Amino acid sequence: MVILAGMKNALVLLLLGALPMLASAQSTLSVDQATRDALQAAERGQVTPALPASHPLFAWMEMAALRQRIDSLTPASVQSFLRRNAGSPAGETFRDAWLAQLAKRGDWNGFLQAWQPRQDNALRCAYWQALAATGQQAEPWQQQALQLWRHSGTSLPAQCDPVFEQLDKTGGISDELRWARFDAALAAGQPAVMRRAVRGLPAEQLALANRYASYVQAADASASQWPKTPRSRAVATAGLSALARSNPDAAQALLPALTTALQLDAHQQGQVKYQIALWTVASYLPDSAQRLAAVPAAAWDERLHEWQVREAMARSDWPGALAALQAMPATQREDARWQWFTARMLEKTGRQSAAQVWLQRAARSPSFHGYLAADRLNRPYALCPLELDADSAVRTEVAGNLALQRALMLHQLDRPGWAAREWAHALAGFNDTQRQHAVALASGVGWYDRAVFALKGEQEMRLYSLRFPLHHDADIRRHAAANELDPAWVAAEIRAESTFNPKARSPANALGLMQVIPSTGQAVANRLGLDGYRGAESLYDPETNITIGTAYLRELKQKYDNKPYVVLAAYNAGPTPTARWLAQRGDFDPDIWIETISYKETRDYVARVLAFSVIYDWRLNGKAVPLADRMQGRLGQPSRRFACPAAG
Repeated sequence: MVILAGMKNALVLLLLGALPMLASAQSTLSVDQATRDALQAAERGQVTPALPASHPLFAWMEMAALRQRIDSLTPASVQSFLRRNAGSPAGETFRDAWLAQLAKRGDWNGFLQAWQPRQDNALRCAYWQALAATGQQAEPWQQQALQLWRHSGTSLPAQCDPVFEQLDKTGGISDELRWARFDAALAAGQPAVMRRAVRGLPAEQLALANRYASYVQAADASASQWPKTPRSRAVATAGLSALARSNPDAAQALLPALTTALQLDAHQQGQVKYQIALWTVASYLPDSAQRLAAVPAAAWDERLHEWQVREAMARSDWPGALAALQAMPATQREDARWQWFTARMLEKTGRQSAAQVWLQRAARSPSFHGYLAADRLNRPYALCPLELDADSAVRTEVAGNLALQRALMLHQLDRPGWAAREWAHALAGFNDTQRQHAVALASGVGWYDRAVFALKGEQEMRLYSLRFPLHHDADIRRHAAANELDPAWVAAEIRAESTFNPKARSPANALGLMQVIPSTGQAVANRLGLDGYRGAESLYDPETNITIGTAYLRELKQKYDNKPYVVLAAYNAGPTPTARWLAQRGDFDPDIWIETISYKETRDYVARVLAFSVIYDWRLNGKAVPLADRMQGRLGQPSRRFACPAAG
């Protein structure tokens, strides 16, 4: 049942029930040492003779070799490759690189010869520059360039600057167009782009535009002196809304005077009042209820309804929270989260019988709040798993798709960008059933995140074996036992953090399976006296990462009195905000404490990992420790069973 690291591909596929898929294709699904050597040679600029032209990855090898020597390539050698590989991911990947090289050289005739339409704005701008440089008017490129410039509220690539400079010199960019791009940048909240857009305006207009741009960054009372125009009102609304996110009190103080001075309409006032209320409530400030009441009905959305509930719960105002839940749109309230909290608030206000109805609704959901409801009712957890037919002729057909084979091999070669292009190319020709089998094949070679990105819809969410892989089981069990942790929790943590990708790296530089920050990794390694730890790079090693990640979880458990729900908040958000939440509401019930966490990412993360722990308990043991116990760190033998709720 459990897939261990380092198994041969055939054994992995066997464990997934996929061995019958394509016996004749095993050699193409495997990545042997000759293929790895060929790639290394190609990336040195050589096409190794040991790799035959019939090999599925030959075009990628040739592409890598050409790209390595791109400064010295002849147009003839390039055109030969592009002709042979036109429309293929390898060919189009190289075409992008070649077009960029020709633009860098200023070889505009060569650029036009190699050109095919691209979505990349840098290459599109280079194309327009090539047309201008060669005097070609085959299409209205000026109008296309102006459309891009006018409607782009965010920064454009530097390659576009020469095009727009030329259009400006020839009078193509009018004052009206400058203001149009300014408005687009205003809508996108980009003050720097607002300033760039209006360069070239007459001095008086330019000064006003720059005042506008500054106002979006730091709103104050100066807007009352602006001309009473629609643009002034739009800028004031944007500036006050931005101010409300950091200082709702200041925005509240400015709004009345600016409403009078600029004649802000009801919609604009509503936009600002919405932001004032939202950020007042999200910060749990004293004026929350008053500011919520001031938001006009037309400005309310699901986000504000949610925060109204949280704010009332944070004050232990159970009747107020119940009223806020009842004010939600019906579709929003049908989410298991709000069904659960409707039941909880009914319980808190002494309406036990009414709470039962909502608990029964929530308990049908295979989710964090659904599992809590099932615990309350002492019912099995809702789970309706589906399995793909491993012997299906569809599986054999999909496994024979060359684009998919290339994608799987490139993944094994640790070329994620190339693999993703081949994957998209393959999936473009698959129906839903074929796509599901492609995900199964990807899981067979350890590409587990395809199940996260490629499965969709209620039915496909039931493919639990694909969505919740079991990998590195021996390491997980060993280090979980050593640190007195539940292995289902550790597996859930890895699934939430990296989807079992040992090479994962976050924008915050968290690394590996358990997404350990290097400074934390070093500190834990020092405390453990971990021999052979070599710094951040060691965190890409699965066993080292699990060793450090589980030890860190043990330390957090000790720090937070063996309360996993608090540990998870600290693991995600860090100790400082967690200390604040504990100081404010540390005596709250776990479910309410989690829901009143200020950060959406952390709030959802805690609930997600706890729910994943239940599912991994099912995968490992066929039943689970009750979630109500798990949250409190009470981990006896799994006892909660699973059942698919009856339809209706």
